[in-house]
Amino acid sequence: MKQRLSRDTYARIQDGLRTRMEAQGFDGLLVDDHHHVAYLTGFFHFPNERPAAVWLTADECVLLVPALEADHAEKQNTAADFVVYPEFPGLEDAFSILLSTKNPTGRIAYSSTTPVGRVEKFRRFAPNATWVMSEIVEDARLIKFPEELALHREAARISDAMVESGLKLIRDAMAAGSPLPTEAELASHVTRFGVSTMYAEHEDVVVGQMLAGGLVYTGKNAAFPHGLPSAERVKPGETFILSLGCAVGGRFAESERTFVMGEPSDEQRRYFDVASRAQAVGTDALIAGRPCSEANRICLDVIREAGMEQFLRHRQGHGIGIWLHEPPWIADGDDSPLQPGMIVSSEPGLYIPGHGGYRISDTVLITENGPERLTKRPRTLQDCVIG
Repeated sequence: MKQRLSRDTYARIQDGLRTRMEAQGFDGLLVDDHHHVAYLTGFFHFPNERPAAVWLTADECVLLVPALEADHAEKQNTAADFVVYPEFPGLEDAFSILLSTKNPTGRIAYSSTTPVGRVEKFRRFAPNATWVMSEIVEDARLIKFPEELALHREAARISDAMVESGLKLIRDAMAAGSPLPTEAELASHVTRFGVSTMYAEHEDVVVGQMLAGGLVYTGKNAAFPHGLPSAERVKPGETFILSLGCAVGGRFAESERTFVMGEPSDEQRRYFDVASRAQAVGTDALIAGRPCSEANRICLDVIREAGMEQFLRHRQGHGIGIWLHEPPWIADGDDSPLQPGMIVSSEPGLYIPGHGGYRISDTVLITENGPERLTKRPRTLQDCVIG
């Protein structure tokens, strides 16, 4: 499978932005967020003090790229014309050169992620234009093209396989009578598995900020939703969470499951049952047209009605796309409606201090016919008991 989207696909993405620009009365768009740059042109890079930017109008798409990244952009077959700028004076000078013969006078959109000081410098080179902060690119990224969906599906498959690879490491240690792995050893193993699978099964692997990885925590450490892997070992009688994901072609997915080492106690069964029901009800609530905040309420009410509200630490989920966490937010305060073509996580959790955590997450595609789970690893308690 080829990971890199075609230039034709990027042309469609750019045309989609042009349609939005026309509808909102924008004559130009300037973005320097590296996720936006990758989304619009296919140029993936590590952002640093030499930013890249994209200038989009009705008839051109230009990548303003630092000289040290120009060859890298060429190699990626970036879908844009280039303006290459030297180390100094930098991106602002490149923009001034680009606009020197244009003198735009209409409305120019820029991203809310662009530093204020940089916007002020940009204004000097288009003083007759009206500069407007806009989330026009964020809005476009919400709805995935079919070619993007294929990449998300593959990322979901590999994310599930990463979970299984972690379980295999534990089971192999049990069969050999060896010490069970530490959180750090598990995290390292599943990351290597995800990356090696990527290169073994795909052509032209797209390397963005992350190829594969995630969170691994066991026992009491799992009571911290974003706890980092430690030297703590998986232990009989405890629960542990594998919260794993990867990006194929720069498009993400995540698969998270809670496991129990050995026969679950009554307490573990009770917590697991509530977390599992909340995830099932919450996922079913991800219906096109429903406000994100309403889906979140339906999901978390399962936990509240079970008398476990004190163990809540976060929302139901978040959008997934060219980055792992992005809009929409399946949370209080985001009243935007779910739309077909969105991809979100569904991951309510329980976090019990001194005991552990219980979180099950799937990557979910919103469709006209209801939610579709892209991650498919079994999630019932029976499927998540090890030993």
